[in-house]
Amino acid sequence: MRTQLKILDRYILKKILTTFFFVVLILMAIITVIDFTEKMDKFARHHLTTQQIWGYYQDFIPWVMGLITPITVFIAIIYVTSRMASHTEIIAILSSGVSFRRMMVPYFLASVVIGSISFVLNGWVIPKATRSRLAFELQYFNNRYYFDARNIHLQIAPNVFLFIQNYNNISNIGYQFTLEKFKDNELIEKLSADNIQWDSTKGKWRLTYWKVKKVAALFTAEGQQDLKQLQSQGDALDTALAITPKDFEAQERSYDGMTMGELDEHIAKLKFRGASGVRMFEVEKRIRYASPFTTFVLVFMGVTVSSRKSRGGTGLQIALGFVLAFIFILFFMLSRTFAEAGEIAPVVAAWIPNVIFTIISGILYYVTPR
Repeated sequence: MRTQLKILDRYILKKILTTFFFVVLILMAIITVIDFTEKMDKFARHHLTTQQIWGYYQDFIPWVMGLITPITVFIAIIYVTSRMASHTEIIAILSSGVSFRRMMVPYFLASVVIGSISFVLNGWVIPKATRSRLAFELQYFNNRYYFDARNIHLQIAPNVFLFIQNYNNISNIGYQFTLEKFKDNELIEKLSADNIQWDSTKGKWRLTYWKVKKVAALFTAEGQQDLKQLQSQGDALDTALAITPKDFEAQERSYDGMTMGELDEHIAKLKFRGASGVRMFEVEKRIRYASPFTTFVLVFMGVTVSSRKSRGGTGLQIALGFVLAFIFILFFMLSRTFAEAGEIAPVVAAWIPNVIFTIISGILYYVTPR
């Protein structure tokens, strides 16, 4: 019996994985061809070489794979299970004494394989490819992003605060710059400048028409402390600060180009500076950790929906699978939107679709005749 179960596990596992990877390859090929067709004129206009175009699609393909994995695994499960049901294979398996729960073991083994691959891709591989892809698109396809925020306040170190009235990310110049240092809630140093410009060769900022005011503690002959203000100024000064022009780049979906470690560091930096927009990065982090469990939910739901032999055939069950997958994706997008808007907590946004559809799948499991 154990030998038969092992053969059954290998049989189902092989069918799921081969179907999944085959569908992924087919969809990636279709999407890549469509994308290439749409961008042919742009490639020609910029006189890009074959090597440059191939390099772009080496970054584009992993991004597409990560994008289509959830829906693809669901459709693969629906297809494999409904085919087995239509060929009465599931009836034969259950009639041999194998329980439905035991039959689901290879399905969840496939979930472990696909979920693990997806987690590694989304956590480390795809973000690195996304950085290169977005840089390529920014250079050849998209208009340059313009930073238009005013009155920028940042905490760049403990008790050190920065202010820039406005910043131009095209020329990398900030205007009306101020840097203040505090000790025991008292201002001890203030650096100000008319403008501040990034010097890419030195990796430093150049301040023009700058002034520094410092509060120094002096002691009189009687040993009493006397505070004295020291001041200096000049036309130009090169200095290193805990910010770079990257801090003024577009933040929308910038988390797509961050690995898990970089995401943690960026969240900590934003929280330290008291900057806005930290919530969307926290939501992305929670979703990446919840995504492997999403694979289990979709597999469980797919098996439950498609395990019964249907008069409508495989097509009806695949159509039902598409509808359920669409509802799941829609629910997932809504929860993410609400979380980024501050309506719900990031951890709730990441897990509530999984929890709700696990409950729905459980109900279907108990009410569907097998």
